[in-house]
Amino acid sequence: NRENFIHLCNPHLEKMREDILYHFALGTGTHDFPVLFGDVKFVCVGGSPSRMKAFITYIAEELGLGGPGCDYPNICAGTDRYAMYKVGPVLSVSVSTSLNQIRDTKQDWVKMYVLCVWKQSINYIVELCLFLFTAGLEPGSVVITKQSVDATFKPQFEQVILGKTVVRSTNLDEQLAKELMQCSKEIGQFNTVIGNTMCTLDFYEGQGRLDGAICLYNEEEKLQYLKEAYDSGVRNIEMESSVFAAMCNLSGVKAAVVCVTLLNRLEGDQISSSHDVLVEYQQRPQKLVGYFIKKSLGKI
Repeated sequence: NRENFIHLCNPHLEKMREDILYHFALGTGTHDFPVLFGDVKFVCVGGSPSRMKAFITYIAEELGLGGPGCDYPNICAGTDRYAMYKVGPVLSVSVSTSLNQIRDTKQDWVKMYVLCVWKQSINYIVELCLFLFTAGLEPGSVVITKQSVDATFKPQFEQVILGKTVVRSTNLDEQLAKELMQCSKEIGQFNTVIGNTMCTLDFYEGQGRLDGAICLYNEEEKLQYLKEAYDSGVRNIEMESSVFAAMCNLSGVKAAVVCVTLLNRLEGDQISSSHDVLVEYQQRPQKLVGYFIKKSLGKI
């Protein structure tokens, strides 16, 4: 089914003798992409390198491909910008929580996928957003994103290209979201919902916080805004999902965003949960995605 194929939206790439993926310190002239990544079926992306290394260690044990003490080298060791780990059909990649940097790295991912001839229909990219804030849900709830919306609650990503504003859709794969939700029901260990994720440009003012260095609105205005967000379908807030969704849409990639919430923003702005509680929350998206991968591979 050609509708499920990953594709590039850039005819200029065909004219290039070599393609250097600067952000990953990889290139077609120095690395054999099909050999390195040709068997990958699942790409999981998240924040820090340590978090994504912990995920690859976890999924390796879940799939029976590794055990305690096994080490997984950083494929992107030639750069200090990002980290990439692989075990079997799973690739785990760290990214920044900056929209600009995420846009750049996702461009490189999509090129890498096509260079690996990843054109089968069973390809997924799942973004693990682990440190998020909720409007109206209890901390520890997992949110599977239906749509990534901007700060005005519209499902779109705006980017200025050649001086002109380009607007792109941020819808995510509906069937994949339903499959992840079913997996959560089968796990039965934590509350999970499907809802919209609001993607903002910054952590403080863009999210209506009262604890930043600059705040020129009052608590009543903040609460009114967050309630409007909730009424529009928003269930959590972060800073990267919109560009992720937009680029996956353009490239024909089945994608999902899975988040865990740390704080009910209708009750405050600061995280007071203990370190141990936050670590357990952080593991919930990993458990859900790990279960989904095992189920997709027929290991459950």
